[in-house]
Amino acid sequence: MTLQVQLVSPERILYEGEADMVIARTLSGGDLAFLPGHQPFLGGLRNWPVKLVLTAGGDARFAVHGGFAQLSNDRVIILSDVAELPGDIDVPRARAAKDRAEAALRENPLDAEAKEALERAEARLEVAADA
Repeated sequence: MTLQVQLVSPERILYEGEADMVIARTLSGGDLAFLPGHQPFLGGLRNWPVKLVLTAGGDARFAVHGGFAQLSNDRVIILSDVAELPGDIDVPRARAAKDRAEAALRENPLDAEAKEALERAEARLEVAADA
């Protein structure tokens, strides 16, 4: 058995196909792995990479910045506010954004905008590193 997966952002469909497993980070902060036969799920996603273990072999990673994941009857739909393929990521820009966010957090560790910017930058850099 496999999962039918669709990963969509407002701009485009980034992936549509089969996977043996989908791993995403939920708003509660924990990683969730969807496998065939998984119970239905609907939940919010954090700014973090989504990993697909592809049925055809190998894996695919996407930088996902918010959104929702829905699983029902072995069909996973990820609707993301913003999602990026590894080749779309500007690594120097992501590194600079990470540096700015870390500097802002040193000034004010409770800065929510800086925390979110750091998550986005780290997601981008992790996905780009796998390209």
